[in-house]
Amino acid sequence: MSYDLLLGYTGIISFGHSMFFGIGAYSMGIFMWKTDHTWFYAVLAVLAAVILAILISLVVGALTLRLKRFFLLMLTLVLGEFFLILAERWRSLTNGSDGFTFRIPELIDHKLIFCYLAVLFLIAVYALLRRFTHSPLGRVLRAIRDNEQRVEALGYNVFYYKMISNIVAGVVAALAGVMYALGMKFVHVHGVFGLQVVFDALVITIVGGVGTLSGAIVGSGLLEVVRIFLEKLAKVHPIFDRWLLFFGIAYIAIVMFFPRGIIGTTMLKIREKELKNNRLKMLKEDIDGKGPNQPYGTL
Repeated sequence: MSYDLLLGYTGIISFGHSMFFGIGAYSMGIFMWKTDHTWFYAVLAVLAAVILAILISLVVGALTLRLKRFFLLMLTLVLGEFFLILAERWRSLTNGSDGFTFRIPELIDHKLIFCYLAVLFLIAVYALLRRFTHSPLGRVLRAIRDNEQRVEALGYNVFYYKMISNIVAGVVAALAGVMYALGMKFVHVHGVFGLQVVFDALVITIVGGVGTLSGAIVGSGLLEVVRIFLEKLAKVHPIFDRWLLFFGIAYIAIVMFFPRGIIGTTMLKIREKELKNNRLKMLKEDIDGKGPNQPYGTL
């Protein structure tokens, strides 16, 4: 959902979004690894992740948000790789590419309880982001996505609004990294800072529906189901050993049949049907002499 906030609501395409996810994951992992696995240090880890995400969002935003699409892509890609290399080389803090395991507070060290926590986290983030995107600020962000020059001509500080979107998306991604670390109880560089994390977020957003928020939830769930299904088929027949090929075919099929994503296309069909029904209703009222053109309908 954090990537959808950038891409779907602000029109920012970033290849460095994994840096925030990795910051959240390593903040929790390092605190739990280097200190006691208590709630006190867990809360400190969350606060550290949020503060670091805000600071880095400010720096990254100042460097990239004034750039156009291609240059923005390249610079965010470079910044993302910089954090990956930094985490890989700083072995005394991150244990390099080997990663490390750690323990978490006992209360959430059970699969069922952690599942409840993850669901509550998902609902809370969705509710907050939905409120954010439906606020006046969110409407300005959508206007920037549709026509940045016109919004700037109306007197809005486009850079300011983009920075807010970048900070919010960075904080949400960092919190997602925290949840990932708590769920896996293991952190390694390429699993959280790798470019694959960004590509996964991009594919999930496109499949679910850009600019819908709920599309990210549907997209991630669907792609995970498809991946697990194809991995199981690999045990049935050797042809499915190359399950990534079939995964790509499934992705192409979804994009072809749902060009706006699953949620986006579904919402568009519903709106078109409602519009058609309203037009038919207005036409019927005009014919019966009950519509806005009543004087002419009675002639």
